[in-house]
Amino acid sequence: MNDAAIHEHIEQLVAEEHELWQREAAGDMDDATRQRLRDLQVQLDQSWDLLRQRKALRSADPDPNAARERDPSTVEHYRQ
Repeated sequence: MNDAAIHEHIEQLVAEEHELWQREAAGDMDDATRQRLRDLQVQLDQSWDLLRQRKALRSADPDPNAARERDPSTVEHYRQ
């Protein structure tokens, strides 16, 4: 997956996330929808992490395709 495809995927996830937040604001949120929202947030974190890895690899290595999506437990527990 190249950077453009990752950005496109992020845009799709963000659009769905916004739709779910609108449902929350309208009071139309059930447990399954809340879980989907949490899942989207994890997927977004993974996608942004993948882009950061690819950028770092381009700086240190000519092959950004060596970057791999990390599991949710890794991207959700970064130290800030």
